[in-house]
Amino acid sequence: MTVGEWFSVGTAVRSLRMALRGDIGEGEAVVERCQMCAERIEEHHGHVVDLDSRRLLCTCRPCALLFDTDASAGHYRTIPQRYLAFPEFVLDRVQWEALQIPVGLAFFFHNSRLGRTVACYPSPAGATESELPIEAWENILAANPRLRTAMPDVEAVLVADAGAENLAPPSEDGGFACFLVPIDSCYELVGHLRMSWRGFDGGQEARERLEGFFTELRGKCRPVEVCEAR
Repeated sequence: MTVGEWFSVGTAVRSLRMALRGDIGEGEAVVERCQMCAERIEEHHGHVVDLDSRRLLCTCRPCALLFDTDASAGHYRTIPQRYLAFPEFVLDRVQWEALQIPVGLAFFFHNSRLGRTVACYPSPAGATESELPIEAWENILAANPRLRTAMPDVEAVLVADAGAENLAPPSEDGGFACFLVPIDSCYELVGHLRMSWRGFDGGQEARERLEGFFTELRGKCRPVEVCEAR
């Protein structure tokens, strides 16, 4: 099972387990619990990545602090909540086609266990990994060096082609929009699209979810030139 599948079905599985244990009754709200210490957590909570299995774990704040990216050891990493927009992102159509991504939306992150950058895009089956030509990606990084600030395993560079039918939001210049986001945000989007996907092109519900995601994302992001350096 892929990480995207883990993320999209995780809540349902936990709900079933709690019902079987008697933690929730008929008609009661689902009680989310930390997957490390079992303490109750809020609906909006943090996540930790298991680097070995690529599984995302829902965690309380104390557990998340134990595996802060800058201080942790072992195979767990806490996912930070950093959202950046790159209004001066440089990417042309030829460079995008060189990435061999079959749709107009993809996210890229460095997998420390594999020692390389991984490219994923949404599909009816969840997060689909693409064979990423290393030279093509390095050319993009050379033109946009600030993308290198994305932290391995826990942050992703999300790129959307504004001209791609049904799979990307419109942008002011009609080119490409680029963001640095927590990796769980990418898998959340993939999970939503997978659950709502209808037909060949995703359908109206998937498009509405995609539009809502980018509207919310743009509200969270700060332009990279006004952000504090890490």
